[in-house]
Parts: sequence; C-alpha cells; structure tokens
Amino acid sequence: MGIVFSCLERLGLFGQSSSRTMTRLILSTGNIISGGPSIIRKPGAYRSNLEFTNSLRSSFLAAQQDYGAASTNGSAKDAATNGKPSSQINGDRPATDIWTQRDGDALYVPRIDWSGAGLQEERAQYEITLKLFFLPTAPAADRPKYITAAMDLVKKELGVADVDLLIVSFPGMSFQGDCEWEADKMNGSMGNDEEELYTWTALEALHQQGQIQRLGIAEFGSEKLSNFITKVKVRPAVDQINIKNCCNVPPPLAQLAKEADIELLTHSDCTDILPSGTLRELLGQGPDGAGILADERTRPGLQGNLVPQWVVKYTAFVKDRGVIENKGYFAGAELEE
Repeated sequence: MGIVFSCLERLGLFGQSSSRTMTRLILSTGNIISGGPSIIRKPGAYRSNLEFTNSLRSSFLAAQQDYGAASTNGSAKDAATNGKPSSQINGDRPATDIWTQRDGDALYVPRIDWSGAGLQEERAQYEITLKLFFLPTAPAADRPKYITAAMDLVKKELGVADVDLLIVSFPGMSFQGDCEWEADKMNGSMGNDEEELYTWTALEALHQQGQIQRLGIAEFGSEKLSNFITKVKVRPAVDQINIKNCCNVPPPLAQLAKEADIELLTHSDCTDILPSGTLRELLGQGPDGAGILADERTRPGLQGNLVPQWVVKYTAFVKDRGVIENKGYFAGAELEE
C-alpha cells in the first residue's frame, strides 16, 4: 500500500477533499446492433465517436418515448403540474425522473432494464472484446475505479463473468506525421509513462483474477512499446493503432511486434471520444439534447461542472456464425453541483 501511495505522490494524484455534491452519470446505448435507422452505419469511414454519439441520442429518445408513453397512459393527473401528466412537465420531453434512474449518487441515463440482459448462447460461443477510453478531462488516480465500473456494467449487460480482450486507450496518444517513420518518432514523446504504468497494474490484477483473458493497448509506437514491455508484469497481447494519417504501419513497430509476439490491429477510433462540449450538448436543452441539464433562462435541470471520465465500447462476437450479436457503449462522467 505504501508503494501505491508513493507512486501517487510522485504523479500528483492524491484527491482533494471537497464539500461539493457529486453526481455520477452512467450513459448507455444498449445493443446498437438491434437499433433503428438513426444508428445504421453510413458508407465510407465511420469513426466511433459518431457511432457513439448517434447511438446515445437514439437511446435517450427511445427511453423518453417508451417510458413517457407508459407514464402518460398509466399515471393520474398531477395537480402540481396544472393538470398535465408528470411525464410532460419538461415541455415536449418527459420529466427526467421518468426515463432515468437514481441509485445512490449515480444517475443512469437512460434507466436500464436489466431483465433483458445477457447473451443468447453459451459463453464459450463468444469472443468478447472491450475498448476502454480514458478521457483527458479525468484524473489518472481514479482510473482503477473507472476500470471496475466499466467492467461491472459490461459483465452485467452481457451476463458474463469475464471478457476475452480489453484494449485500453490512453489520452494524448496518436500516430500523426507525413510518413510512418515520422509518426512513429513523434509518438515516442506522447502520453504519460508513469500514469500508463500505474493504470496497467489495475488491469494486470483483473487479468490475474481471470476476469480479462488478454490485455491490449492502443497507439503505442516502437519506442513507447519497447519501454512499456520492459516495465510491466503482463505484456500486452495486442497493440491497436490508427494509421489514417501516415498510410502504413511503421517498420520499427512491425518488427518489434513480431519479436515480442504482439498482434498489431488497426482502428478508426477517436482517442478523445467524448469531449466536454459534446457531452454537454448531448445532455442539454438543445433540439438534439436530452434535457437533463438546466437551461439558465427557461428550463430546470441539473447544474454544475460536467467532467467526462471514460467510455467503454463492447462487442460480443459469435465465433461459429461470424456475426456480432451485441455491441454497445457505456460512459461515465461526473457532475460537480
């Protein structure tokens, strides 16, 4: 324990006590494979931040319609709302407490009906992959609890006790440059080595417990990866990179991955998948917002500093049929009221 505290001191990661009220926001898309037209992929490149935000909007709207209709049909008139059903007190949107759910300091947006959770076939039939994005707005000291929260939500959603692969995406990492050699060189100075190693120890613990079969990283070039694998107990089995801006896999990285038996995968994800402005727009009072946050002029709602913390993307792939049965996202944020 003393070693952990020492590490946190060096990183400046000790939290400060505060008398502010905090609300944890848990956002969810549900299974987007069974979603409607608004989340169907468009032709061409489709970055995961667009898939994610469009899926959240769809999830919020579906919950508002479903729970709002149920409340309108089944509830008595509320005198405090001038004769309107309680589901209509926020203009055209249902009241927040109709389609969201409070659980202690957590607010689920939307509320989740866990009765339909779980996969259709036996666990052994699936390859379950997670990608966990740590966002630059959140403190590195809290990453172990973000890992636990993300894992618990996905395991409950899929009805499983473990996952096959978890890829972690750290903030400030990318491959950018005019060519693959330059991109690989620039990558070496990105990120924060101590924070990444501190976070990895929490993932190693889950690996050792059998909750995660394989661990992976994203956007590690040859220099970053070479240093990283000499300092960890459990080497990453996968390095996932985005080479959109540099055409090819850097040869030094390809050689190192071959020597270290690390699988190289490509992706088109955004590292900062949920910026603060995007989250505020998603939850705000605008035409495409969920109406959770207050409008200072006209609409009631939650107020305070909104801090996105993490996003996890999960997929459950049926191995013998070659199809994805379940895919979705959870996200965590904190509202300092």
